Amino acid sequence: MFAVPELQGEFENMRVLSGIQPSGTIHLGNYFAMMKPAIETQNDAETYLFIADLHALTVLPDPGDLKSRINDVALDFLACGLDPDKTVFFRHSDIKQTMELTWILSCLTPMGFLERCHSFKDKIANGIKPNHGLFAYPVLMAADILLYKSTTVPVGKDQKQHVEVARDIALRFNNRYGDVFVLPEERIRENVAIVPGTDGRKMSKSYGNTIELFGNEKQSRKRIMSILTDSKTLEEPKDPETCPVFALYKLFASEFEVAEMAEKYRAGNYGYGHAKQALVEVFMEYFKPMRARRAELEADSGYIESVLSKGAAKAAETAEETLREVRVAIGLD
Repeated sequence: MFAVPELQGEFENMRVLSGIQPSGTIHLGNYFAMMKPAIETQNDAETYLFIADLHALTVLPDPGDLKSRINDVALDFLACGLDPDKTVFFRHSDIKQTMELTWILSCLTPMGFLERCHSFKDKIANGIKPNHGLFAYPVLMAADILLYKSTTVPVGKDQKQHVEVARDIALRFNNRYGDVFVLPEERIRENVAIVPGTDGRKMSKSYGNTIELFGNEKQSRKRIMSILTDSKTLEEPKDPETCPVFALYKLFASEFEVAEMAEKYRAGNYGYGHAKQALVEVFMEYFKPMRARRAELEADSGYIESVLSKGAAKAAETAEETLREVRVAIGLD
C-alpha cells in the first residue's frame, strides 16, 4: 500500500512543529495532507504536535462539541500510529506560557501588519465581521512556533504566510532585545496528495463532501458509492485521470492494482459502480487495524488524558525555558 512519498531523512536534526484544529470530524483529506506526514515525521525528527483548541475559539464553538472534538482528534492520531514516546503530543490550552508570549509579541506587532494578513482580509472581503481573536490569530500562531524554537513548520501553500509572520515577529524581537528566537522555515511539500471529495472538488468540511476516517462503516460505504462521476455508460471506455474515484483509489492501492484498474477504465465494460466497490474494499482494509486500535483506546477512559497530560508536561518544560529567556531579555525577570 502507498499514499505519499516517505519522509525518511527529510527532517533530520530539526525540531518540527505541527498543529491541527479540532474543528470537525477528521476525514481522508486531513489524513493524507496532514496526519500521515506528521506521524511519519516522528521517526526522523524531534516532533511537537498540538491540538489547537485555542485557535478553534475564533468561531465560538459549542463547549460540549469542542471538548468532544479534542478527544476525537487525539483518538484518531493515536489510532493512526502516533507514538507519544516519539512525539510531544499535547493540548494547546494546557500550555499557559503560550498566552504570555502572545501578549509580549502582540506589543511588537504593528496593526497594519495584521490587517494585511490573508485570513483577516479574506473574512472582510466575504462580508464577515471578524472578532479580535481572528485579527490577532497570526500572533498566537507565531507564539506557537517560536515558543518551542521550532526550526521547521510543514504547511500547505495557503498557510505559508503564517510562518513568514512568525519569522518577521521573531526578527523584530531579536533586533530589539537580542537573539532569543530561532527563525523558523516553512516546509511546503509539493507532492502532498490532493484528495477529491464526493463531488469532485477538494475534500473539505466546508463543502460537505468528506469521507470520514472512522465514521460508521455503512455510512462510509454510502458516501463512497455516491461519488459524482460523468454519465458514460458501462460499455464506454473511461479516462481514469479525470475520475475522482480513481484518484481516491490510488491513495490506497498498490502500483499493480492501480495499473490494473486504469487498464479496465480504458478498455470499457467496466462501470463506475465497479470502481467504487473496489474503492470501498481498499478503504475498509486500509483502516481496519486503525479502527480496531481506536476502539481499544476509546474503551480506556483515562488513556487519552494521560497521553495529553504527559505531552503537555514536556511541552511546558520547553516553553518555560524559552519564556524565561524572553523575560530576561525584555526586563521582566
